[in-house]
Amino acid sequence: MADSTPMIARRALSLNVTLWVAQLLLALAFGMAGVMKAFMPMPELVVKIFWASDVPVMLTRFIGVSELAAAIGMILPAATRIYPRLTGWAGVGLTTVMILAIGFHLVRGEAQFIIGPVILGVLSAFVAWGRLKKAPFTARS
Repeated sequence: MADSTPMIARRALSLNVTLWVAQLLLALAFGMAGVMKAFMPMPELVVKIFWASDVPVMLTRFIGVSELAAAIGMILPAATRIYPRLTGWAGVGLTTVMILAIGFHLVRGEAQFIIGPVILGVLSAFVAWGRLKKAPFTARS
Protein backbone atom coordinates (compact mmCIF):
# COMPACT_ATOMS: atom_id res chain seq x y z
CA MET A 1 0.00 0.00 0.00
CA ALA A 2 1.37 3.41 -0.99
CA ASP A 3 2.07 6.06 1.61
CA SER A 4 -0.93 8.40 1.73
CA THR A 5 0.86 11.08 3.76
CA PRO A 6 1.57 13.37 0.75
CA MET A 7 -2.07 13.17 -0.34
CA ILE A 8 -3.29 13.97 3.17
CA ALA A 9 -0.87 16.91 3.36
CA ARG A 10 -2.09 18.22 -0.02
CA ARG A 11 -5.71 17.98 1.10
CA ALA A 12 -4.91 19.81 4.33
CA LEU A 13 -3.08 22.52 2.39
CA SER A 14 -5.94 22.82 -0.10
CA LEU A 15 -8.47 23.16 2.71
CA ASN A 16 -6.32 25.75 4.48
CA VAL A 17 -5.93 27.81 1.29
CA THR A 18 -9.66 27.56 0.55
CA LEU A 19 -10.48 28.68 4.09
CA TRP A 20 -8.09 31.64 3.79
CA VAL A 21 -9.74 32.68 0.50
CA ALA A 22 -13.19 32.46 2.14
CA GLN A 23 -11.93 34.43 5.15
CA LEU A 24 -10.52 37.17 2.91
CA LEU A 25 -13.72 37.40 0.85
CA LEU A 26 -15.83 37.61 4.00
CA ALA A 27 -13.50 40.20 5.54
CA LEU A 28 -13.74 42.35 2.42
CA ALA A 29 -17.51 42.02 2.06
CA PHE A 30 -18.33 42.62 5.71
CA GLY A 31 -15.59 45.21 6.16
CA MET A 32 -17.00 47.37 3.36
CA ALA A 33 -20.61 46.84 4.45
CA GLY A 34 -19.71 47.48 8.08
CA VAL A 35 -17.93 50.75 7.33
CA MET A 36 -20.92 51.95 5.30
CA LYS A 37 -23.50 51.01 7.94
CA ALA A 38 -21.44 52.28 10.85
CA PHE A 39 -20.14 55.58 9.47
CA MET A 40 -21.96 56.73 6.34
CA PRO A 41 -24.48 59.55 6.91
CA MET A 42 -27.99 58.08 6.94
CA PRO A 43 -29.31 60.11 3.98
CA GLU A 44 -26.51 58.64 1.83
CA LEU A 45 -26.85 55.16 3.31
CA VAL A 46 -30.59 54.82 2.59
CA VAL A 47 -29.83 55.44 -1.09
CA LYS A 48 -27.44 52.46 -1.10
CA ILE A 49 -29.21 50.16 1.38
CA PHE A 50 -32.96 50.36 0.85
CA TRP A 51 -33.98 48.81 4.18
CA ALA A 52 -31.92 51.24 6.30
CA SER A 53 -34.79 53.74 6.35
CA ASP A 54 -37.14 51.11 7.82
CA VAL A 55 -35.12 50.25 10.94
CA PRO A 56 -33.85 52.40 13.82
CA VAL A 57 -30.62 54.24 13.07
CA MET A 58 -28.93 52.68 16.10
CA LEU A 59 -29.76 49.18 14.83
CA THR A 60 -28.16 49.98 11.49
CA ARG A 61 -25.08 51.36 13.27
CA PHE A 62 -24.93 48.32 15.58
CA ILE A 63 -25.09 45.97 12.58
CA GLY A 64 -22.29 47.95 10.93
CA VAL A 65 -20.01 47.83 13.96
CA SER A 66 -20.76 44.10 14.39
CA GLU A 67 -19.92 43.41 10.76
CA LEU A 68 -16.72 45.41 11.06
CA ALA A 69 -15.70 43.47 14.18
CA ALA A 70 -16.43 40.17 12.43
CA ALA A 71 -14.41 41.25 9.38
CA ILE A 72 -11.44 41.93 11.65
CA GLY A 73 -12.10 38.62 13.41
CA MET A 74 -11.90 36.78 10.10
CA ILE A 75 -8.27 37.80 9.63
CA LEU A 76 -6.51 39.14 12.71
CA PRO A 77 -6.69 36.20 15.15
CA ALA A 78 -5.75 33.73 12.42
CA ALA A 79 -2.91 35.84 11.06
CA THR A 80 -1.40 36.62 14.46
CA ARG A 81 -2.21 33.22 15.99
CA ILE A 82 -3.39 35.09 19.08
CA TYR A 83 -6.68 33.52 20.18
CA PRO A 84 -7.06 31.95 16.71
CA ARG A 85 -10.35 30.27 17.64
CA LEU A 86 -11.91 33.73 17.42
CA THR A 87 -11.76 33.38 13.64
CA GLY A 88 -14.07 30.38 13.83
CA TRP A 89 -16.34 32.21 16.24
CA ALA A 90 -16.44 35.20 13.88
CA GLY A 91 -17.72 32.72 11.31
CA VAL A 92 -20.41 31.55 13.74
CA GLY A 93 -21.43 35.16 14.39
CA LEU A 94 -21.63 36.03 10.71
CA THR A 95 -23.62 32.87 9.99
CA THR A 96 -26.09 33.94 12.68
CA VAL A 97 -26.32 37.46 11.25
CA MET A 98 -26.97 36.06 7.76
CA ILE A 99 -29.69 33.73 9.05
CA LEU A 100 -31.33 36.76 10.67
CA ALA A 101 -30.93 38.77 7.44
CA ILE A 102 -32.62 36.00 5.46
CA GLY A 103 -35.50 35.95 7.96
CA PHE A 104 -35.74 39.75 7.86
CA HIS A 105 -36.08 39.80 4.07
CA LEU A 106 -38.52 36.88 3.98
CA VAL A 107 -40.79 38.50 6.59
CA ARG A 108 -40.79 41.67 4.50
CA GLY A 109 -41.71 39.70 1.35
CA GLU A 110 -38.29 40.33 -0.22
CA ALA A 111 -37.28 36.79 -1.13
CA GLN A 112 -35.44 38.14 -4.18
CA PHE A 113 -32.87 39.73 -1.84
CA ILE A 114 -31.82 36.62 0.09
CA ILE A 115 -29.25 35.27 -2.38
CA GLY A 116 -26.47 37.50 -0.97
CA PRO A 117 -27.12 36.54 2.65
CA VAL A 118 -27.40 32.87 1.65
CA ILE A 119 -24.01 32.91 -0.11
CA LEU A 120 -22.33 34.86 2.70
CA GLY A 121 -23.98 32.62 5.29
CA VAL A 122 -22.72 29.45 3.60
CA LEU A 123 -19.20 30.92 3.33
CA SER A 124 -19.19 31.99 6.97
CA ALA A 125 -20.54 28.60 8.10
CA PHE A 126 -17.74 26.96 6.08
CA VAL A 127 -15.15 29.12 7.86
CA ALA A 128 -16.72 28.37 11.25
CA TRP A 129 -16.65 24.61 10.58
CA GLY A 130 -13.17 24.73 9.08
CA ARG A 131 -11.50 26.84 11.74
CA LEU A 132 -13.28 25.31 14.74
CA LYS A 133 -13.34 21.63 13.68
CA LYS A 134 -11.46 20.59 10.56
CA ALA A 135 -8.43 22.89 10.24
CA PRO A 136 -8.04 24.95 13.41
CA PHE A 137 -5.00 27.13 13.96
CA THR A 138 -2.74 26.51 16.89
CA ALA A 139 -2.24 29.45 19.20
CA ARG A 140 1.16 31.07 19.39
CA SER A 141 2.98 29.95 22.53
